[in-house]
This record gives sequence, C-alpha cells and structure tokens, in this order.
Amino acid sequence: MTLFRTLRNGIIDENPTLRLVLGTCPTLAVTTAAINGVGMGLATTFVLICSNVLISLLRRIIPEKVRIPAYVVIIAGFVTVVQLLLEAYVPALHQALGLYIPLIVVNCIILGRAEAFASKNTVLYSAVDGLGMGLGFTLALIAMSSLREIVGAGTIFGVAIFGQNWHPMLMAALPPGGFLTYGLLIGLMNKLQLVKVNLKTHPAPALEEGGAQ
Repeated sequence: MTLFRTLRNGIIDENPTLRLVLGTCPTLAVTTAAINGVGMGLATTFVLICSNVLISLLRRIIPEKVRIPAYVVIIAGFVTVVQLLLEAYVPALHQALGLYIPLIVVNCIILGRAEAFASKNTVLYSAVDGLGMGLGFTLALIAMSSLREIVGAGTIFGVAIFGQNWHPMLMAALPPGGFLTYGLLIGLMNKLQLVKVNLKTHPAPALEEGGAQ
C-alpha cells in the first residue's frame, strides 16, 4: 500500500467515524458546535500521529504480553500533553470539551490503529496512517457539528448566518438530533461508496466517434 492510499484509507475508505463507526461517544457528545468538532478532531489527530510513531519505533521492544497496557500508557502520555496545552492556551475550548479530552485515552480509533497498524508497520507509514485516520475523524466531526450548529442555532463557529426570521430547530443540539445527524451522514457515506463501487463494476459506455453511442 502506497503512502497516498494509506492516507486516503483513513479519510474515505475506512473513515473511522462514518465507515467503521468508532469513537461514537465523543462524536455524539461534543458536536453541538463546530468549534468543538474542530478542537476534538485536532486533539485526537495529534494523539494518533504521535502514539502511532512511538509505538512503531518501540514495536520490537514492547513485550507481546504487555503490549496493550504499554499502548495505553503511551497514548495517555500524549493525551496529557494535549490536555495541558488546551488548558493553558485555549481554556474556553478545554472547558467545552471537558471530560472528553481525557477520554481520548480509551478512544477505540487510537488503540485500534496502534494494535492493527502501528505495531506492524514502519514509522513513516504509521505516521501517515495516524494522519489519515485523524483527518477522517476531524472531517466527520466538522461536518456533523456544523450541521447541528446551523440547524440548531442558526450559526456557524458562533457567527449568525440567517436573519431574525430564522427559527432554530433546538432538537438538533440535543441527543436525538445528534443521533439523527450521525445516521444521515453514515447513510450518505455508504451511498457514495455504493456509487463508487457501481461505477467501477459497470463503467459508463464510451462515446463513439462523431458523438454516437
């Protein structure tokens, strides 16, 4: 697998949120506002890249019997770094994300990539895999949080985009709205994948010379 395919795999083919349905807890909890989606996505991407790189470097050193506890310790170290940085430089975002920052430690996406990819591949490929999975997660969070904020509050990144006559659908900001938005995005992603497969299986007939089919 090339580096480009490894990157695309996390963003599209095996998007952790919309294809593998991993990390649903933060996905549903923090996506009430677009800025929260960006913050959680970037924090998770940082942890993914750093933990993948370090686990790949240590993959021949970490004993097989303690590999999972070792991975958790490595991931927890980078999550602590992210939490302290957010608390120091972006306190408002740190407060908004709250408990879900330390819960990155047990995010299935990160531990899953450590076990399935980083522990078996080189540092470069592991870093690219972490970047791809992180971008896929971030883009999914941004899409979901933007939809919920626009429909539920009539704003995007806190900026009003509709006039005074706009009546927000408050349910979009509540848990039922999160589930509905998540389901719609998963359905859209699956539909796009089916279209892609159908185009590969049944390509459109080429036009003959002169414009006739």
